[in-house]
Order: sequence, then C-alpha cells, then structure tokens
Amino acid sequence: MQRRKTQFAMAAVLIAGLTFGSTTALAGALKIDTQHSAVSFQVAHLMFMKVDGKFREFEGTFEFDEDANTISNIDVTIQAASIDTNVEARDQDLRSRRFFDAEKFPTLTFKSATPTQLSGGKAQINGTLTMHGVEKEVVLDAKLLGKGKDPWGNLKYGFEATTTINRKDFGMAWNEVLEAGGVMVGDEIDVTLKIEAAPAT
Repeated sequence: MQRRKTQFAMAAVLIAGLTFGSTTALAGALKIDTQHSAVSFQVAHLMFMKVDGKFREFEGTFEFDEDANTISNIDVTIQAASIDTNVEARDQDLRSRRFFDAEKFPTLTFKSATPTQLSGGKAQINGTLTMHGVEKEVVLDAKLLGKGKDPWGNLKYGFEATTTINRKDFGMAWNEVLEAGGVMVGDEIDVTLKIEAAPAT
C-alpha cells in the first residue's frame, strides 16, 4: 500500500513538472538587448542618393511563443532626439519642428498585441506606429534569424524586420524644390530593425 502511495506521489510530481515545463516554454517574454540591436533607416537625398541614419536610444519587449511559433505583445519605444545621421547640423534640423519636433513629440512607438504566426521563420506583423504625434497602421516584414547562447550561457534570439513608411503620412511634409527639378528630401523612408533579444527577467 505504501509503495502504491509512493508511486502515485511520484507520478503526480512528474505530471506537475511536465505541466510547469510546458507553461514555461509558452511564456516567451523577451527584452531587446539594445547593445546588440539597431534601429536604422534610409531616405532619398537629391532624388538620386540615399542618406543613412539610426536612433541610438530605444527599448522594447515582446512575446515569442516557440511552441505556437507566434510573436505578440510588441512594445517598442524610440527616443526621437537620439536620431543620428553622422552630421550634427542635419541631426539638429531633424530634431526641429520641420521634422520630428523632438521637444514636443519625444518618442516614437510601435505596438502590436495580436499574435502573428511565423511561416518558414517569416511573418508580416501588423501594428500601430506613433510618430510625430500621428498614429498609423504599418506592416513589418519580419524574420527569425536564429537563437543560441552567448559565451556566458545566456539565451539570445535574433530577429530582423523591415518596413517602408511615408513621412507625409505622419505630418512631416517639409521639403525644398531643386532648380534642376525634383525635391531635396524623399518622402519614403526605409526602416530596418535588427533585434537581439533575451528572456525578460
């Protein structure tokens, strides 16, 4: 009788362990490792060149459910004043009221709550981008690059996402017409996110 009780107790512990392990696998809360991630963009200049830029300060979290293979609850915040195009005078102009108006609108945010299924490691993620005080729905073309442990045994995941937005949709319409025709700054902005993330603690 005692042996049966012992076997029952062991089975209960095993079932509880399996259940807990399954729940843990599903709870894939990740935090962006900003030291190994980048938020960058490209925009046309003089209609034939591309200017590269990035934002130096950002943070974010999201859920990655490996069992269901879904991404959800994305919440990313970018500091507008951290814009960097490697030319300080241009960066000051971009922070001004002609463009981002960083003093009035200090942050850009991207949020997406609905789970999005990855297929072949790729997904189109619908979310809300808020920039310059304007909210617009945008689509990120995202892909899972892989996962692995760093030299200290910390688990990391790699993702990349791209999208193209029109700055005029967000109220940034300033431009200057060139004598030879065309305009100084393009309207479309190509955005690239290179994200390394670790389980949130």
